[in-house]
Amino acid sequence: MVSLSTWFRYAAHKFEYSISLTWKQKYNVGQINSTELTDAIWKNFFQGKLTFTHWTKGGEAMAPIVSPTGGALLVRKLANLSPTQVFVGDVVLLQDPEKSDDLIIRRLAALEGYEMVSSDEKDEPFVLEKDQCWVLADNQALKPKEARDSRLFGPVPMTDILGRVIYSLRTAVDHGPVENSGIAMNQDAPVLAVELDVEEMAKNNKT
Repeated sequence: MVSLSTWFRYAAHKFEYSISLTWKQKYNVGQINSTELTDAIWKNFFQGKLTFTHWTKGGEAMAPIVSPTGGALLVRKLANLSPTQVFVGDVVLLQDPEKSDDLIIRRLAALEGYEMVSSDEKDEPFVLEKDQCWVLADNQALKPKEARDSRLFGPVPMTDILGRVIYSLRTAVDHGPVENSGIAMNQDAPVLAVELDVEEMAKNNKT
């Protein structure tokens, strides 16, 4: 049973997302007037969801969050990819920098303005530019080529991020919330409470 306060928090997040999404898609490029904007916001609010399910084939890079054999992930949509929406420590779903038709899951290790210093003294330090981020695999035992993260392909544009992974279903009996940054987990708590349907995820799990 979801509490009333949780519903209010969820509604606030959904309204904020509806405004950001509509502004980004239409009003910001001059496609609709203010009246149409209001109608579009309410349409997104009542008809849309804040999450979607992504099925992954698995692999070792993000173990144990993602099973080597794959599973289903609940991903929170983010209309505005700013430092107020995604944070260092968040697990994100993003376009594969090397294979644009594929998606990968990695953890945000640094955002724009961070100074990156290599453990190899031959590499010069550098600062991440605006709208850039640095992503890493969780499995630190893997070498960069195996992990396929920013140590291999470098900084990633924030626009490549499709959402934050908030729940992982590895099997019908092995599942749970993903450990993201503390701020993100607090923001995502009401979304999980309202939209998470483990039975539906397990039923449609393609692994």
